[in-house]
Amino acid sequence: MPREISLSEVRDIVGTEVGLSDWIMVDQTMINAFADATNDHQFIHVDPERAKATPFGGTIAHGFLTLSLLSAMNYNCLPKIREQTLGINYGFEKVRFMAPVKSGSRIRGHFMLADSRFRGAGMIMLTYEVSVEIENERKAALTATWITISQFDPKDRPEDA
Repeated sequence: MPREISLSEVRDIVGTEVGLSDWIMVDQTMINAFADATNDHQFIHVDPERAKATPFGGTIAHGFLTLSLLSAMNYNCLPKIREQTLGINYGFEKVRFMAPVKSGSRIRGHFMLADSRFRGAGMIMLTYEVSVEIENERKAALTATWITISQFDPKDRPEDA
């Protein structure tokens, strides 16, 4: 379980790796379920026989599947802010799909807190530089700049923030 930190400690961890998630298995069952959920049934994702003839040598996960797993990785490894009452996904500055995730691969997320800014009386914006590693592969599956917002009771805002 990730550690818990206070709002006043957030600025102390800017510029550091704040989380390394557990490995997640990306198997054909997960890929097929994602294809069904998104209506993206391109053969390179769902047809193992046909995908064997591609440069990938088999099926690969959707890039958006890998991206969507960032939420699970986040919950698995990032420190929780004690005063947080709500967290939301604000978006991405940049997402790059660097290497395919082959069916049967394991992936994990690396999170570096790049910036934190208080917004208004009761919100803090957190910017993470994220990479998703593929086990036993040299190249990352994806890199991204991810922005989240944590809401808290304004009375909990640090005095020096």
